[in-house]
Amino acid sequence: MSLVELIARADERGLAASGLACLDRCLPLLGGDDEVLRPLWGVLAEGTGEGWAERLEQVRGALAAAGPEEPAEDEAALLARGMLATAPAARSAGGVREWADACSMASLRIHRILDPAEAPVPAGSLPDALELARAGAGPGEGGPDGVSPLVAAELRRQITVLELVAGHGAAGLRQALAVSTEGRRVLRAVVSRRARGRV
Repeated sequence: MSLVELIARADERGLAASGLACLDRCLPLLGGDDEVLRPLWGVLAEGTGEGWAERLEQVRGALAAAGPEEPAEDEAALLARGMLATAPAARSAGGVREWADACSMASLRIHRILDPAEAPVPAGSLPDALELARAGAGPGEGGPDGVSPLVAAELRRQITVLELVAGHGAAGLRQALAVSTEGRRVLRAVVSRRARGRV
């Protein structure tokens, strides 16, 4: 099943986990502690949704305090901050679905921007390539040009998170978090190499 189909079929918990996992993997761009999103993961595990809005505000405050005095204004960092800024305070199915879908695309774009193995994609072709990949035309399957190795790995992680929560409910959240932790380590290494290259 494609990523687009999985998002369309996911319930409210799966959608919230999907968006949160995308944000979690992109934390290296926000200067946040690796554990800063744990309270939100805890709300998902509890299942009631109570406390989501309060903990979301706490996370926003913590990340604002942790960020650099002059945060980078490159596209990847702006996309990561956008994921956090648009997280819905009310976990309604409609609002969370829109957020999860936007986070999915933003995270794929971040990974494509940061992939050191790929040449720049011509203007206008990146969103189309990523949308096709999300719809199931993946790398090695006649997929679109511009889907890099880092993007392919992120695409697999997004699919895995949705499948884990759909198949196991709250019990799948621990595995989903482990998948996101692995992805965060990968992106942190990429961000560190990129920073060293700018010195």
